[in-house]
Amino acid sequence: MNYLVALEKELIYFPKLGWKFHVDNVAIEIAGIKLYWYGILIAAAVALCLYLGMKQCRRHGMTPDLLTDFCLLAIPLAFVGARIYYVACEWDSYYVKGNIKETLSQIANVRSGGLAIYGGILGAGLAIILMGKLRKVPISTVMDFAIVYIPLGQAIGRWGNFFNQEAFGTTTDLPWGMKSTTIARYLSIHCPHLDSNKAVHPTFFYESVATFIIFFLLLGIRGKSKRPWTTVSCYCIFYGIVRFFIEGLRTDSLYIGNTGLRISQVLSLVLVVLGLVMISLGRVFDWQKKPIPERFIKADEAMLRQAKRRKEQNLRRFEEDEDEEDRVERLAKSSFKADPYDETESDEDDSDSESEEDDSEAENEDLEEEADDASDDEEK
Repeated sequence: MNYLVALEKELIYFPKLGWKFHVDNVAIEIAGIKLYWYGILIAAAVALCLYLGMKQCRRHGMTPDLLTDFCLLAIPLAFVGARIYYVACEWDSYYVKGNIKETLSQIANVRSGGLAIYGGILGAGLAIILMGKLRKVPISTVMDFAIVYIPLGQAIGRWGNFFNQEAFGTTTDLPWGMKSTTIARYLSIHCPHLDSNKAVHPTFFYESVATFIIFFLLLGIRGKSKRPWTTVSCYCIFYGIVRFFIEGLRTDSLYIGNTGLRISQVLSLVLVVLGLVMISLGRVFDWQKKPIPERFIKADEAMLRQAKRRKEQNLRRFEEDEDEEDRVERLAKSSFKADPYDETESDEDDSDSESEEDDSEAENEDLEEEADDASDDEEK
């Protein structure tokens, strides 16, 4: 579908499963600005792919800084490519005859919808080629690493179609067929040959599950492949096959002119053939992987050493501060201990000394009395 409007909260249900969901394609509205689930999911997909790429890049000979350079160019070009591809295929819907300004305004209005995954892949691929030439790194190595995250992003982003109630298929009697008022309205307008009261294929769900599986398959292939372009070729083959069959079910396909050929199906076949050819050429000519230049690895290792040194310094400083705090705390506690010369103890000591003096005086008096008695006896 080539439009994106705020839908009222609507009920989507799967009749044969007994499932019902209230769906609103607007996630948040702030000061009259609507944030759609579609955009949020795409942003989340990009963020997750970046995070995983940064975590795993060193295992595959990449560095985080180098990956960042590629992403800074690839992400915007992917969105531009996705938009240009869609507009080119739906040019009649955007071109305003005799009014270039209005035409450009409609093209730039991405909030109205209209992004195509194949255009995004082409845009990202162009960005990698340009940055690879600029930084003088082997393009195949970067593409084999990065292509793994494309199907993961697709798997997450496809759920935006669920919230927009788009990218669904033809009618079906399968148990997981879904229905909604928006779907019925679309079928009655754009597909009058279909029964708008019947459930349709949730093709967005099919592609989401399939691309999740492709993501995990590519993770294993990337770790074991010994030739360049292997991971990229496998993506082309896997996704080409999946998209060819799913596209055949969809009701909103883009067509080549007035022909009955669906653009995405044609491109899917091209991807499959391209993937098979690249794998065959790699085997015939025994292509070898090219590592990332040593200067990037050494720079990354130097940064890691610096980061480790700073961490150790901060830890040592923290321990010193902690020791100082402990010393101050011990001194503070010692100041609150009982004074050995406080008044209570001195009073007790005074009383003890007085009693001892009294006892000694009494003993002296007894001795004097005994001496007097002895002298009296002698006189007698």
